[in-house]
Amino acid sequence: MTTPWRRAINSTVIAISCIISCIISCTGAQAACPLPGEAPMTIVTLYFGESIPGKPPLNPEQWAQFAANVVTKAFPDGFTVIDGLGQWLDPGSGKIVRENSKVLTVALAPSPNLAARIGSVTRAYDREFDQRSVGVTTSDACGAF
Repeated sequence: MTTPWRRAINSTVIAISCIISCIISCTGAQAACPLPGEAPMTIVTLYFGESIPGKPPLNPEQWAQFAANVVTKAFPDGFTVIDGLGQWLDPGSGKIVRENSKVLTVALAPSPNLAARIGSVTRAYDREFDQRSVGVTTSDACGAF
């Protein structure tokens, strides 16, 4: 049989646990990284279609120039680019479109200007190569270099 005093203690423990849990989740606190030397990082992946409306597809020289002049400026500590094959549904025609793509990944320390840096790259690519959009995904991780 549970006494009123024991119920009050149990309720208090539950309330304190809920408050601590809320504080941790509301402040975005991240658990410690699992491996020695790792630190919290943000992983950004950008998806660049190579088809250019009314022109030949993006060529290696165009990509190299864009990467050197735009991407390196936004992410000077480094990034990785992989050739891909993308597919998307064209909302205007309802048809599946397949095209070669560049998949760029960068891992960096979280920073307040990250959205602006990503935006500068995506806007420049949209403008320079007449794109509808550049795909972007982000996630939190731990890493070390």
